[in-house]
Amino acid sequence: MSNLKTSKEWLGQSEYDFETAEDLFKAGRYIYTIFMCHLAVEKCLKAIFTDKAAKVPPKTHDLHYLCELMKLDLPQEVEMLFDILTDLSIPTRYPDQLKSALRQYGKKETKNILDETKKVLKWLKQNSAK
Repeated sequence: MSNLKTSKEWLGQSEYDFETAEDLFKAGRYIYTIFMCHLAVEKCLKAIFTDKAAKVPPKTHDLHYLCELMKLDLPQEVEMLFDILTDLSIPTRYPDQLKSALRQYGKKETKNILDETKKVLKWLKQNSAK
């Protein structure tokens, strides 16, 4: 499989995951909206990694680590979103932390994260070729 094909597959999955995040938001499933935002960003980064490194990306969920590997210089607002997405990816995987996250992230907070994720995905796609 060529790297280009793999990169397109990662990007296609990223777009699908973001659409899923939007659907989950409409359904009121806010924590899982955020989880899908994390996956969308992660897969977009893996598409960029595949293009830049011409190899399969590492099996990691760490957004900052993926950026470090590619030496991506991120604006502060992107770094902040990555921090939020990373912090919230843990409670969605472990039931003992889910209740707390559900109380903390309602419709307004989740809408903000969804909107910021959309901007970041656009920024990553535009700036990855540089």
